[in-house]
Amino acid sequence: MVLVQQIQLTSPLIGRAEELGQLTSVLSRARSGDPRAVLLSGDAGVGKTRLLDEATARAADAGMTVLTGHCVDLGDVGLPYLPFTEILGQIAADERFVKVRAEYPVVERLLGGASDEVLDSGGRLRLFEGMAGLLAGVADVAPLLLVVEDLHWADQSSRDLLRFLLSRGVLQRPAATAAHRLAVLASYRSDDLHRRHPLRPVLAELVRLPVVERLELRPLPDAEVSRLVRALEEGPLPEATVRGIVERAEGNAFYAQELLAAAGAGPGGLPSGLADVLLIRVEQVSETAQRVVRTAAVAGRRVEHELLRSVMGLPEEELESALREAVGRQLLVAGDGDTYTFRHALAREAVYGDLLPGERARLHGAFARVLGERGRGPECAAERAYHYRESHDLPEALAASLEAAGHARRVGAPAEELRHLEAALDMWSAVDPERRPAGEGSDRVALMLRASAAAAHAGEGHRAVALTRAALAGIGADADSELAARVRYTLAGNLLGVDALEAAFRHSSEALELIPAQPPTRTWVWAAATHVMAARQMGDTDTASRVGRQALAAARELGVLDAQADLLISLTGLEGGSRRTPEGRERLVQARELARQAGSAPVEMRALFQIAVGCFESGDLQECLPWVAEGLERARRAGLLSSPYPMEMRYLQLLVLYTLGQWDACVRAAAADAAVLPASGGYAVGPALYVALARGDASAAERARALLEGPFDWLGTLVAGVVLTDAAASRGDADAAVERVRSTVATLSDGVGGTPDVAVRLAALALAAVADRAEELRRAGDGTGAARWGETATELVELAREAARHSDVGPPQGPEGQAWLARAEAEWTRAVTGPDVAAWEKAVAGFGFGDVYERARCRLRLAEALLVADRRAEAAEAAGEARATAELLGAVPLRERIDALVRRGRLAETGAPDGPASPLTARERDVLRLLALGRSNRQIGEELFISGKTASVHVSNILAKLGAASRTEAVAIAYREGLLGRPPGASE
Repeated sequence: MVLVQQIQLTSPLIGRAEELGQLTSVLSRARSGDPRAVLLSGDAGVGKTRLLDEATARAADAGMTVLTGHCVDLGDVGLPYLPFTEILGQIAADERFVKVRAEYPVVERLLGGASDEVLDSGGRLRLFEGMAGLLAGVADVAPLLLVVEDLHWADQSSRDLLRFLLSRGVLQRPAATAAHRLAVLASYRSDDLHRRHPLRPVLAELVRLPVVERLELRPLPDAEVSRLVRALEEGPLPEATVRGIVERAEGNAFYAQELLAAAGAGPGGLPSGLADVLLIRVEQVSETAQRVVRTAAVAGRRVEHELLRSVMGLPEEELESALREAVGRQLLVAGDGDTYTFRHALAREAVYGDLLPGERARLHGAFARVLGERGRGPECAAERAYHYRESHDLPEALAASLEAAGHARRVGAPAEELRHLEAALDMWSAVDPERRPAGEGSDRVALMLRASAAAAHAGEGHRAVALTRAALAGIGADADSELAARVRYTLAGNLLGVDALEAAFRHSSEALELIPAQPPTRTWVWAAATHVMAARQMGDTDTASRVGRQALAAARELGVLDAQADLLISLTGLEGGSRRTPEGRERLVQARELARQAGSAPVEMRALFQIAVGCFESGDLQECLPWVAEGLERARRAGLLSSPYPMEMRYLQLLVLYTLGQWDACVRAAAADAAVLPASGGYAVGPALYVALARGDASAAERARALLEGPFDWLGTLVAGVVLTDAAASRGDADAAVERVRSTVATLSDGVGGTPDVAVRLAALALAAVADRAEELRRAGDGTGAARWGETATELVELAREAARHSDVGPPQGPEGQAWLARAEAEWTRAVTGPDVAAWEKAVAGFGFGDVYERARCRLRLAEALLVADRRAEAAEAAGEARATAELLGAVPLRERIDALVRRGRLAETGAPDGPASPLTARERDVLRLLALGRSNRQIGEELFISGKTASVHVSNILAKLGAASRTEAVAIAYREGLLGRPPGASE
């Protein structure tokens, strides 16, 4: 059985041969085991649905299983996972997939199973992985085409799930096994995507994935519209009528069809706009059919037969007769599952807009009551909330919104929970107190605190702050002091999350002032714990230590284990050793155990994060990774993967992979993370930008600059500062590099004082360009200019020294900071007096703790210094070692700089390990490297910014020069001849 809507394709497909060919090719490749995805965009009515109908019909004819999910416009709030719930319903209806479905019970909650359970073990990620596994299993039974329509209306959870599925390479299996036979087609209205539309950043990420193609449907040429109009009409049409339709349709196929359908209304009956055309068609059916269509428009794009019957209250025969008329006039389309769909969303919008206000409110109320009477459970609460709100029945809308928020929380959809809670807050003041829900929804301040927690869990830190500020404003002068204190320290904690340190310190101070320290209370202990964090971030270590010791004693007296753990973490470094020391980490492990006993996931994750960072800062990179993995697993079990500490752990995990030189693993992990990260978590994949820049990706700088847009984010600013400083230095723009260091350090220091740790790295990166400029001027005989840049170099090295002398966890910085300081000192010496071998040897040794790439960059500088000192053999050896690392990492710009040095210094003549003479050009070597990674011609073209055809020519040249019969053989020969360095997995 092929699951595809049996919709009659009533209109011919004209003018879309190229686009249909592209989709047909994708389907063919998918059936052959090359899974692909296509994002289909275009203005409303341009023909997206018609093209998808044709493509799905062809897929069905070719034996593919077709599963279709629709996104629905429910106003400001969404129904979590709606299109995927529809897809699951289709899977459940097909007996072929019973066994596959049984293997993934976690997805049953989307069909209403276990809907009252809170997602904990695995959280959203487990649900996503279950859906991925289910679709993979379905594709194993038969080739699968997954269609998701109207993404512009998708809820955030559906967008996240689609992003997750596509980022998994459309469920691509390892190369050793057969790939899944799967294609994904997803459509959206491009004219609905305003600047701040939430789908925009998702699309920007998806189109960078190698398995995703973009297909934009542009307006049809006038000649094609004319062909379409004539093909739609059985008899001849006056030329003037055709010209008029073509002119007014402006290339929109749907406009053309509607204009043609309304052309028989008589002189003067033709409307001046599309909505009028649609309404004329509605007015041409019987009064009963018009009532049916208008009622259906209130339900949305689609409506179930039974729901429509219950709302209208018509006898069955009369309703069926009216529906038959509406379907016959192509106002509605009969679909599977006893549903009816408006032939186009614009038709529904026009009908809905024509309703009188009272009529609209009455019908919304009828739908809400019927949905409630049918007892469809919390999964339909979002629909009921929408209908009650539009019917102005605010008490019922408030109750349904709170119920929908609870359902969203249980299925792991914090963004939807937040929107439902905010909708409830918007209605709060308009609902009489006696008609407000009892219990959790009975207190507005408590509701705002709950919404702020949902915002934090969804990664919307600034929204969490705004909601807590609103809660603070809602507290009266006579409010309970403990509640007032709790709101203030909650606000302080949220402010710390968005790096508003001064404000956090002020509010935590106010919280402490509101309640006495004696006798100790739980509220005072947590207010004090928050104040300790704020004081420490502000650099007030005396206050942090004094209040922290007092609060820790109180927490022990009260037996508040999670507060004890939190305070032990804050006091680490202030007393008992920093997190970089074994003593400090033992204290953090103790705190972690206390938090575990208390069942406090947030505090436990904080402890695990601090342990992992301590390992990184002490140079124990391999030891760091298990702690990060444990912290992320704890976050998954608690459903808190989007909260602050797990976000920073994701960044740290990628940073360790980047530092160790495991760049491909870093990029893969970043792609997987990006699929589930909130929009505010862009910084978490920052190390992948470091990889992109080092590999010569021209887009890395622009992607980093995007992190500076929107509200201030400390880590986002840090990542952008590193990438943009390094990018400026790499292109030789010393002025831009120095200015970026100054602005980044000033921004990161604002309101805190002192110098951020990252300043030592930023200074070292900028010093590279400054030293290059000073050397250039010195060689040109411009001593004054060289001295001026020497002064700039001195300013930067002093900044590096200040940052390396201390750290926010105790002086001085660890191995990483000292290595960057050594590099900064070596660059400063080069800028002021010239290259110094000893300084660069110290820098190379400094990065020996595990930073593979930076050690190679320092080796290049060492080779330059050795060459100046006429120590050619040693220079050749250093250059050879650096080149081997650059080749292994795919760091093309660094490799090219090393090759230039070897040629300029004639280091190859020394017999240095510069590799065998290659018969390939530099561009062919780039193509060969990507061939070794299994890239297709199209993917090679995208990465090297050439066309797929040009890439194909390079591949053919490589095969000819190496005497290879296939791409695989060419790679094997290249490894054997030493043209690609060591094969993956080869021993050192």
